[in-house]
Amino acid sequence: MLKLGHKKDHGVDHKCTIRLLDDSEVLECEFQSYHKGRYLLDFVFNKLNLVETDYFALRYVDQNKQRHWLDPNKNILRQIKNLSPILFCFRVKFYPGDPVRLQEEVTRYQLFLQLRRDLLHGRLYCSQSDAAMLAAYIVQAEIGDFDPAKHYGNYISDFKILLKQTPKLEERVMELHPTLKNYTPLMAETCFLKKASALDTYGVDPHPVKDHRGSQLYLGLNHTGVLTFQGSRKTHHFRWPDVQKLNYEGKMFIVHLSFAEISHLALCDDVSTCLLCC
Repeated sequence: MLKLGHKKDHGVDHKCTIRLLDDSEVLECEFQSYHKGRYLLDFVFNKLNLVETDYFALRYVDQNKQRHWLDPNKNILRQIKNLSPILFCFRVKFYPGDPVRLQEEVTRYQLFLQLRRDLLHGRLYCSQSDAAMLAAYIVQAEIGDFDPAKHYGNYISDFKILLKQTPKLEERVMELHPTLKNYTPLMAETCFLKKASALDTYGVDPHPVKDHRGSQLYLGLNHTGVLTFQGSRKTHHFRWPDVQKLNYEGKMFIVHLSFAEISHLALCDDVSTCLLCC
């Protein structure tokens, strides 16, 4: 177990587990009662050799099953309260507009892992053709060039890549994989980032809301603005230059636009959802 802190620290040791973007990797850490969220973040950044740190954060789930981001500037214990065991997940919080332009390869790789998670859990929603291409890039990055001596039958079924991974989609991935011959893992990951970042749902963490008619929508924010979706269809896209401010009143999430007298409203399931959107 890795222990941080100085011998002169007189606070009580608290143990926590931090899950990384690759679910098979975890970090064990101890912190003192007075430590702020930045302490744990810096610990993870140092372990991963991350320099471009602004995109990442730690997330936890409270006793009411609500998700929260750990504030780096506030005391850890005051945020997590009586959470036991103490578990954090290292995640991308702010998705860069053009991930290929990130300076560090390790940063791009962490974003690649996050987007793989988003694709698997259905957050990176896209067409079947786009999903097949993204999956093919993942397969190429994982196992390299198609080799008929090694890759026979439905070898794609060994991978869990998509939320709705049908035999038909796997067949299409097997058709695409050989076309990526000679792509190195880095090249395949870069192509994946380019394609994923062009999707409407890139960087969107969708939250269930209702519009003024009571229709079910999903609302999310990314680097381009505020978006709403009905099923797979994008219904609104308010770009940041047009957004005057965001706020909430009770369970009502409000988007104030600079070019419209009427604000756009969305009814959230609870106040915590409004807080996540704001």
